[in-house]
Amino acid sequence: MANKTQLSGMRGVYLVAAELVARGFIVSVTSRSAAGADLLVTDDTCARAWSVQVKATPKPTTYWLVGPHARQLTARSHVYVFVARMAGQPEFYVVPSRVVARHVRVSRRPKSTWYAWVKQDRYRDAWHLFVRA
Repeated sequence: MANKTQLSGMRGVYLVAAELVARGFIVSVTSRSAAGADLLVTDDTCARAWSVQVKATPKPTTYWLVGPHARQLTARSHVYVFVARMAGQPEFYVVPSRVVARHVRVSRRPKSTWYAWVKQDRYRDAWHLFVRA
């Protein structure tokens, strides 16, 4: 059985997919084992395509955990969508991967290292990034 974290992640992926479909994009969910991409997205003419990594939390937050690979993923066609408050009105932060890579915060602890992206309000509902990419 899936745990709460897995269910929140899956819910976030489908919320983002639904938002993109509502905006006229064609969206495909990848297998859960695909590294780096939860969604593959294209416009209706297949002239532009994006890979999307979704990070989601059911609660309000100021940051999302990302993996160490986030510091190297800088493709123009790779986008992160961070989701918070999935109940009611979700918040979406659409961020180019190169921005995430530059702003990953690293926190070292005695037995672990955490990588996080701290929310920047300028990326809230920045769906226009899919048109410009």
